[in-house]
Amino acid sequence: MFENRKWISFSFVILIFVAGLLVGFLAAAYFTYDQINELKTDVSRLTTDFSNVEGQLSSISGNQSVYIQNGTIVVNGSVVYSEIYDKVKDSVVLITGTISSSETVQGSGFVYDLNGSMVVVTNNHVVAGTSAVNVAFSDGDAYAAVVNGTDPYSDLAVLTLKSANQSEFKPLQIVDSSTLNVGDPVIAVGNPYGLTGSMTTGVVSALDRTITEENYSGLYPIANIIQTSAPINPGNSGGPLLNLNGSVVGITAAIVENSQGVGFAVDSNTVLREVYALATYGKYTAHSYLGISGVDMDYTTAQSMGVKVTYGWLVQSVVAGGPADKGKVHANDIIIAINETKMVDGDQLTSFIDANTLPGQTVELTVVRGSSTLTLPVVLGTRPSPPS
Repeated sequence: MFENRKWISFSFVILIFVAGLLVGFLAAAYFTYDQINELKTDVSRLTTDFSNVEGQLSSISGNQSVYIQNGTIVVNGSVVYSEIYDKVKDSVVLITGTISSSETVQGSGFVYDLNGSMVVVTNNHVVAGTSAVNVAFSDGDAYAAVVNGTDPYSDLAVLTLKSANQSEFKPLQIVDSSTLNVGDPVIAVGNPYGLTGSMTTGVVSALDRTITEENYSGLYPIANIIQTSAPINPGNSGGPLLNLNGSVVGITAAIVENSQGVGFAVDSNTVLREVYALATYGKYTAHSYLGISGVDMDYTTAQSMGVKVTYGWLVQSVVAGGPADKGKVHANDIIIAINETKMVDGDQLTSFIDANTLPGQTVELTVVRGSSTLTLPVVLGTRPSPPS
C-alpha cells in the first residue's frame, strides 16, 4: 500500500513536470512566432522605404551610380563639375585695370581670407602699370581696389577692396600643392576675353616648370610652375586653378602662344609663402640668389665636353663677387645636386632653390668639374630688385 502511494506521488510529480515543459514550450513558441511576425513587418516596411528612396534616386539620376568621394560628387565614375562650379563661382572676380584713357586690361582673381582680412589674389602682370583698378563679383557688384603688394618674380599680387560689403566675400581655401601629381584633374575658373565666370577642365601635365616674363621679372625665371592641359586664354590670368574639392592649388598665369593644351599656373605653395608679406609689406624679398647663368645638360653636350654626366645644369657664367663666385663655382661646372637632392635640369634647380631655401642659408652644391666631382658650400644671397 505504501509502495503504491509512493508510486502515485512519483507519477504525479512527473506529470506536473511534463505539463510544465509543455506549457513552457507552447509559450516560447508563441513568443517566437510573435517576434517572427514583427520582424516580417519591419522587413516589409524597410523594403517599402528603400523602394521609395530608390525611386527618388532614380528620378534624380536614372540608372546612375551616385556617391561622394573626398567631398566630390561622382556620378557613374565621373565628377559632377557643375557642383564644384556652384561652390566656387561667387569667389572668382573680374579685375579691370586702367592704364591710360584709351587702354584697359582685364584679368581674374579670387577671394582669400588672410587671418580674418578679405583680400583678392591675382597675377602681378594683371595689375602692373595700372593707374586704377576695380573688381567685379559674379553678381555684378563692382568696387574700387587698392594694390597692396606685388612680386614680379612670382607673378603675384594682392588687392584689397574699398567699401565692399562683407556679404560679397566668399573666400576660397588654398591648399598644399606639393601633393599634386602629374595626371591629377584640375579646373580653371576665370574670365577669358572678358567672358565672366568661365570654367575649363584638364589635368596636371607637368610640375616644377619655370617660365620667363622679361617685361616684369627680367631674366630671372618664375619657378615652381604647374603645367596644365586645362584651356587658359587671355583674361584667365590670376584666376584659381582648383582641385576636385574646389580648393586652390595654383593661379593661372600664362599660355604658350599658338599652342593648344599647354597652360601654366603659379603653384599654391608659392602663394601661401608670400601672401602675408605682399599684403602687409607690399613686397616679398626672400628670393634666394646664386649668381650664375647656364643651360641644361644633355647627351650631345656631354659628348662634346668629354664628360659622362648627361643631366644637371651647365654653368656658363658666374657673377663676379656673387654667392657662387665666393663659393668657388666655375664656368663649365655641372651642378648635379643641391643638398644631396639630384638636379636633372635648370627648371628643377630653380624651383628647388626658390621653394626650399632662404637668403643667408648655406647650401651644398655637388658639381662635376672635368673628371672630378666636388662638393662646394655656397652662402645664398638675396636676388636683386626686379626691373622697374
